[in-house]
Amino acid sequence: MAGGVARPAVYLLGAMASPHRGNARPAPSPVKATTSPQDCIEATYLAEARPGHLLPSPTQPEIAFAGRSNVGKSTLLNRLAQRRALARTSKTPGCTRGVVLFELCLRDGTKLHIADLPGYGFADRSKGERAAWGKHLEEYVQRRASLRAVIVLIDVRRGPQPDDRQLLDWLRFIHRDPIVVLTKIDKLSRNEANAAVASAHEDLGVPVLAVSGETGVGREALLRRICAMVAPAEAQPGTETEGVPALPMDDLAPTMSPGTAPAH
Repeated sequence: MAGGVARPAVYLLGAMASPHRGNARPAPSPVKATTSPQDCIEATYLAEARPGHLLPSPTQPEIAFAGRSNVGKSTLLNRLAQRRALARTSKTPGCTRGVVLFELCLRDGTKLHIADLPGYGFADRSKGERAAWGKHLEEYVQRRASLRAVIVLIDVRRGPQPDDRQLLDWLRFIHRDPIVVLTKIDKLSRNEANAAVASAHEDLGVPVLAVSGETGVGREALLRRICAMVAPAEAQPGTETEGVPALPMDDLAPTMSPGTAPAH
């Protein structure tokens, strides 16, 4: 600088400004975290009922999650709740030994109960224990008046297995609308995942969603579907099949059917 000593520039959060000029740019505003109506603001463990024990009386509409023991159910439930360890995960399939209830509260005001059902298709249990589970779960799914729908989880890489088809047939027989969710979708490419969803929908004839408990892909779409199922009947759009009201016990089909629930 002519006739004087050069003064150093002043750096404010990466923006250069002169202390004697009025053209200094303000510091950038901090980036706000995005929020969603499906954010889980509260998640609580409520109870577990094993064969011979009763669950507490329902206070919220319930959605049950069922699937084979290695389908990634606990990982997905933790992702839905945005918690690391709400549902117990293990490297050994078959940890869930009864009907486990959790309560979720979402940012949009939705409150619901999630029922985590024991996985089926896992042989490392005694025949008597698996028979007791099967009867216990049949009674829950048939007679729980607050149960709005059953979400059947299927590993996208394996596709529907005989146990899955048996469960879907039984749910239709007792007038419980199933929703099929393909898990572990992150293991496939986008094209492969789209093809798997289309194939499952055509094969099974029920709504099909795809999610990843590891990455969160599909989380909000699944929760939007769940919120529609638990909304009051007068708030549900479309046909009766889009929102399943609680069924009184007298309207439920008998336990035995052309295809009973798969043994657990």
